[in-house]
Amino acid sequence: MSSTHILVIDAGTTGIRALIYDETAQILAQAYTEFPQYHPLPDRVEQDANEIWAAATAMITQALASASLQPGDITAIGITNQRATTILWDVRTGEPVTRAIVWQDTRTADRAAELSALWGDTIYSRTGWAIAPVYSSLSIEWVFANIPGVRELADDGYLRFGTIDSWLIHKLTGGRTHVISASNASVTGSYDLLADEWYEQWLNSLGIPVSIFPTVCDDSGELGVTDVAVFGAAVPIGSAIADQHSALFAQGCIEPGMVKCTHGTGTFLDMTIGTTPVIDPASGLTSQIAWRRNGRTVYALEGYAGSTGAAVQWLRDGIKIIETSTESEELARSVPHNGGVYVVPALTGLSAPYWDLYARGTIFGITPGTTRAHVARATLEGIVFSVRDFVDVMSSVSGYAITRIAVDGGASKNNLLMQFQADQLDAVVERPRNTEATSLGAALLAGLATGVWSTPAEALSTLQIEATFSPQTTAQVRDDQYRTWQRAVERARGWTRGLAATE
Repeated sequence: MSSTHILVIDAGTTGIRALIYDETAQILAQAYTEFPQYHPLPDRVEQDANEIWAAATAMITQALASASLQPGDITAIGITNQRATTILWDVRTGEPVTRAIVWQDTRTADRAAELSALWGDTIYSRTGWAIAPVYSSLSIEWVFANIPGVRELADDGYLRFGTIDSWLIHKLTGGRTHVISASNASVTGSYDLLADEWYEQWLNSLGIPVSIFPTVCDDSGELGVTDVAVFGAAVPIGSAIADQHSALFAQGCIEPGMVKCTHGTGTFLDMTIGTTPVIDPASGLTSQIAWRRNGRTVYALEGYAGSTGAAVQWLRDGIKIIETSTESEELARSVPHNGGVYVVPALTGLSAPYWDLYARGTIFGITPGTTRAHVARATLEGIVFSVRDFVDVMSSVSGYAITRIAVDGGASKNNLLMQFQADQLDAVVERPRNTEATSLGAALLAGLATGVWSTPAEALSTLQIEATFSPQTTAQVRDDQYRTWQRAVERARGWTRGLAATE
């Protein structure tokens, strides 16, 4: 049996996966479970941090048992996580003071619009992000104003803020460690990329003391050691990295201009741009820390669509035209085209490059001949159109042409979706054998921190390509389809502006 066992906790938006990797970056065991999502109002997306922790510990136990391992057999732990989800807890008890506010939540949309008019490009030019509800700082401000006693906890020095990585490390170390990885810090809307520190001027304007924020550490390095009473052994935590950044590393995108596209709850296109941040407020793209190792920071540009995989889940759970997400491909293939139907999957608004929090999901072009197959196909196509919305902008801002895209995430296994992506983006799409790139990146970075691999090149030598998709359509067809999509987007924008949230 291998002597190297890297445990990865992959804390996604809807579930937790625990995986055990060996020194060849092969998965020895894994376990997965979903955890509850709470929607007390249409604009609310909440989670219980304790339920996330309970799910994590259950999956760790299950993965260890599946591999016939004990906690002491683990070489290192890596963490990768959903980004910008806000958790606040009382340092005296270690307990959350309210439910976590998830990155998809839009309760602060009006506040974001108000602040954008006041701060606008100033904040964008420092944080690399347009002011939006995804900002953890806006979620904290909302909690201070609406949950009794929390602001007082902060004033008295007892409140702690963190994202999911911070929370898991806090729990794993028995409450001894309050940190956040650089990649996660950079996507909270609270971090000054230029000064490389928490953006205190911005936080002060919101009435948020910087003292509640965690210490920023490398994504790969010494992040803490597990508490024996909690984990069963003292094991180094060797990595913590935001999910999209982890996938970017795992896909081997370590040189400027290299691009990956992750299809999860949302779809994220990320490009590595080197050791200097590129911030262009007019582009609608975000600039962020890709990862930090040995104190050296690598930056990335990102465009994302917030509800793409979530739209397929809606086909399954909302209108129930499929029983499993994987059925979407078979259903979509049962018709030769979309039948003139276009689906804009703006279930929680439009992200890059529009940043329209008031847009909502829409279906256009329904006729008496429209079937559920047309809706399924149009939903998959809408995912790709959402990516095309910011591909050209990313090329322009970065100076790199996008001709090859590495893909990962659950929906990347959908061949129809991947071929349409190659056709619409006019780029070669490569799918690796291991589409769990998010967890793989955390494993590789934890291994690099603990000496399992000596260089990134050595770690990444494990990457294998399973399938390649090349463009098979004409420029005229591609552009005609996209122009119709743009018409649909314009009609979906601003739908909920001025409408009150209802029970």
